[in-house]
Amino acid sequence: MDRDLQVAPVPPALRVIVADDDPLARRVVRDALQAAGVIVVAEAPNGRDAVELARYYRPDVVLMDFVMPGVDGLEATRTLGRDAPEVSIVVLTAAGDDATGLLALRAGAAGFLSKDVDVHALPRILRGVRDGEAAISRELTMALIERFQRIRVDGPGLRPVESVLSGREWEVLDRLCTGQSTEDIADGLVLSTETVRSHVKNLLRKLGVRSREDAIALAGHLRQEAADRQLVG
Repeated sequence: MDRDLQVAPVPPALRVIVADDDPLARRVVRDALQAAGVIVVAEAPNGRDAVELARYYRPDVVLMDFVMPGVDGLEATRTLGRDAPEVSIVVLTAAGDDATGLLALRAGAAGFLSKDVDVHALPRILRGVRDGEAAISRELTMALIERFQRIRVDGPGLRPVESVLSGREWEVLDRLCTGQSTEDIADGLVLSTETVRSHVKNLLRKLGVRSREDAIALAGHLRQEAADRQLVG
C-alpha cells in the first residue's frame, strides 16, 4: 500500500434537535434525517423545551418551528443566541414570507425555510449550516440585497441609535459630510457662524478627533455600523 496515500477525514455526524408542536411533522423530519445518517439527539414540542434541550445537548443545529405554544420559535431563537451562540438555528414556517424571514434572521437564525421544502433535502441543508452556510431562499436573498442597497452610509441621515452627539451636532456633522462650509451650515440651520464653530468644536471633542476630516471619516464608520444593525432589523 502507498504510504503517501492521504485518506480524507470523515466529518463527524451531524447532531440535530427537531422542535415542532406537531408530532407527525416531527416524526417525518426525524425519519428523513436519520435515514441520511443525521443524529436526532432530541425532539421538542415547544420553544421552551427546545431551549432547555439545546442547552443540555449542544447540538450542531436546531430545526425550529416558527409557531409553537408558549415560547414560540422566534423567542427561543433569541434565547439560544444568548445562551448557546455556537448552536445554529434554522427556522421552519408554513408562512414563508420575506418579512417573517427577516424577523427570524434578526433574531439570530442561520436559516429560514418554508415547510414546503423537500424533507429529503434537509440533511444536505443542515450540514451546510453546520459548515457555515446560510439556509435561505433565493427570494429572501434578493429581499436582503434590496434592503442593503437602500441603506446609504456615505451621506447624511443615517445615525446610530445611541450617540455621544446631540441632535444639533449631528445636523452640523451631516452638513460637514456634504462639503458645506461654516457659512453654508450657518445659513442652512439659521445659526451664527460662531455657534456653528462651537458645535464643530464640541463634536470633535466628543468624537475624540482633531479635524473635520477625521470627524467625517468617523461618521462614515458609525453609519456603517448603524446600517449593519438595520440590515435585517
